Amino acid sequence: MAAPHIIDPAGLLGQALGDASPDLMRHLLSTVINSLLSAEADAVCGAEYGVAGPERVNSRNGYRHRELDTRIGTIDVAVPKLRSGSYFPEWLLERRKRAEAALVSVVATCYLLGVSTRRMDKLVQTLGITSLSKSQVSRMAADLDEQVHAFRTRPLGESGPFTFVSADALTMKVREQGRVVNAVVLVATGVNADGHREVLGVKVATSETKQAWNAFFADLVARGLTGVLLVTSDAHAGLVDAIAANLPGTSWQRCRTHFSANLMAVTPKSAWPAVKTMLHSVYDQPDPGSVNSQFDKLLDSIGASLPKVAAYLDDVRADLLTFTAFPQPIWRQIWSNNPNERLNKEIRRRTDVVGIFPDRDAVTRLVGAVLAEQHDEWTEGRRYFALEILAKARDGAKTTTATTELPELETATSL
Repeated sequence: MAAPHIIDPAGLLGQALGDASPDLMRHLLSTVINSLLSAEADAVCGAEYGVAGPERVNSRNGYRHRELDTRIGTIDVAVPKLRSGSYFPEWLLERRKRAEAALVSVVATCYLLGVSTRRMDKLVQTLGITSLSKSQVSRMAADLDEQVHAFRTRPLGESGPFTFVSADALTMKVREQGRVVNAVVLVATGVNADGHREVLGVKVATSETKQAWNAFFADLVARGLTGVLLVTSDAHAGLVDAIAANLPGTSWQRCRTHFSANLMAVTPKSAWPAVKTMLHSVYDQPDPGSVNSQFDKLLDSIGASLPKVAAYLDDVRADLLTFTAFPQPIWRQIWSNNPNERLNKEIRRRTDVVGIFPDRDAVTRLVGAVLAEQHDEWTEGRRYFALEILAKARDGAKTTTATTELPELETATSL
């Protein structure tokens, strides 16, 4: 005989939830959301987590954590990572929330400070922020500044080593003491141990000097930047010195795109098309030996007619061809800063809206938010370098180091 229903399960659950603390509610909501994300990721993979089967097309690779603001507080969302491709719950999270909020905050600050033009007035009306008060803008800025600061100062050791690093600088216009002056934004990106790109750091400085770059790289090292084998950048003397001082033993690759502009400045206009074509032929070679052989042919072909150009090329040869010490499949990604151009365009797309920033904090807020969003997209997307390529690059560096040190050991033994 069945027992009578003396307990109402629905009523009991409702009472429990009604009496529950906010912490319990957040825990329950977090559990439900993370279970849904896990189930959705299993559907993308074609099989449940840890289950082998003929229908499986992908596999899981840990989690990335995101914060989600809800009516019962902020909860931690664990978004599953995949071995190949990416998974992102568009229905739950927003990709560009921080960057858009930063743009609104900066534009609103300009508007409230009275530095906006007619174009700025139209823009703020389009964004719907004309009704914002100074206190609202201040609260928005404080929240964004906290997020950007956490991003800019996060430890780097957890995702290192960073085998390949790229550094560049952008110029911004800022109002200071009633004048419009130029400020520079120093940016560094790198490839982490998992093969994904990361934004390593961003800093606003008065000008692009040795001291500014030295402080920038010193901060990266203090935050855990290690294992760097190659840094790609232009030939700014202060930047090159800062790399040598803070990352001893690291190779430097002179950006081929920036170098082409430098070479064009010392080459007669009539001869530039031919020199440019021959220089490009150097980069078209399939292996290190062919690259060096083609470079020799370039020097021989212009040595008599353009001795100054040939001498200039010969002087920078080692820095220009550093990429040949690494696996050929990644040469295009490491011989110039071109991979960062898309990042620079995204920064410019946002900052051009503002034009002249009201202060340096506004520059840091907007650029930092844009970089934080791009950083998230990189870590959620496919790998930039395959893991076997990274392993091969690091093994090659160890072999080179051992070969270089061998003669010294033999000499010491003979003595």
